[in-house]
Amino acid sequence: MQKMDDFKYNDTYSEPEIIQAEIVEMAPVGGDQWVRSRPAQPRRRWRLHILLFVATCLSTLLVGVSGADAADGWWAGIAHGLLYAVPVMTILVCHEMGHFFQARRYGVRASLPYFIPVPLPPIGTFGAVIAMEPRVGGRRALFDIGVTGPLAGLVPTFVFLVVGLYNSEHASPTGNNWVFGSPLLFQCLAYLVKGPLPEGRSLALDPMAFAGWVGLLVTSLNLIPIGQLDGGHVLYALLRRKAHKVASLLLLAALATVVWKWRTLGHWSLMLFLLFLIGPIHPPTADDDEPLGAWRTVLGWLALAFIIVGFTPVPIYRTPF
Repeated sequence: MQKMDDFKYNDTYSEPEIIQAEIVEMAPVGGDQWVRSRPAQPRRRWRLHILLFVATCLSTLLVGVSGADAADGWWAGIAHGLLYAVPVMTILVCHEMGHFFQARRYGVRASLPYFIPVPLPPIGTFGAVIAMEPRVGGRRALFDIGVTGPLAGLVPTFVFLVVGLYNSEHASPTGNNWVFGSPLLFQCLAYLVKGPLPEGRSLALDPMAFAGWVGLLVTSLNLIPIGQLDGGHVLYALLRRKAHKVASLLLLAALATVVWKWRTLGHWSLMLFLLFLIGPIHPPTADDDEPLGAWRTVLGWLALAFIIVGFTPVPIYRTPF
């Protein structure tokens, strides 16, 4: 038998919100007397998590197969799809489980990842999210939970990028007029692994290299220091309440830039809408005065600086010919 206290209204924050009180299990001790035994963990939606995971595996596999040459046959197409789907799913799992295990370490209740399948090219997924209990844990807990996901995802991303670029080839431009933007980090790795690009040639990416490219895109988007994105967690841990003003200014600057360069940046309108819907304000932690420490501060600013080398404002575009 479980007991749930009434919902509590919190008016100490800039926006009203409702916080569910702790659910506890009650154990009988005799007669009509009951005592608190231990916190009751919320039931996990195993079927939903598994269903979304399998659906995302299939959607990324489908996208990978669609990029294969039909003349090579069915099994070659499946192999091509697996060379894309397995690395992408590995990157996403490492990213989300980095958040999950850090949350468990600090006693913050967190759901398993909710993967988001999109059975359409060129990526096949919108990534994954986890739900976490708000305002539990101090400043260091928020930082560690926020930064561990991107760092954990970057490890397989670099591995797949290097191996995939090694297997990629310089080729003549094809009739495919979809072009993928190259962030600075991708350009540097491509140069180190494959050397300078010969004139009149393009780099035909191995599916594993493209999965690494997707990993860079996902990581850089998550590190945008706004709201409750991973970068928003890191920024709040670094600046505390001052992060609200910084995040708001960044969001307004992004809106102005997209409107100004609408023809080339209009594809970011949906993400901007979601960011405005969520809001740039980050809720406080249970202990904002907890010292962060020098190495976490340095790591935090380096993580946010990753956007400079890992983000490309026009990730996918189409040439006229």
